[in-house]
Amino acid sequence: MLENILLVVSILLIAIVLLQGNKATDSAGFITGGNQELFQNLKERGAELFISRMTLILGVLFFLISFIIFLS
Repeated sequence: MLENILLVVSILLIAIVLLQGNKATDSAGFITGGNQELFQNLKERGAELFISRMTLILGVLFFLISFIIFLS
């Protein structure tokens, strides 16, 4: 039973991570000297905030279910 739930959570976690925006290209400007956005306050809003929170929730669920399976 828990293995099936873990499988579903794993697939959802992979899908939600793939939906996230690529923040690596945004921060690459810091290395190359493009620092015009260095001190800008960038907040997540709307769908980006939902995806970020869902990733956190699914990650915690994955960890907890894996830990419970390991202990049993």
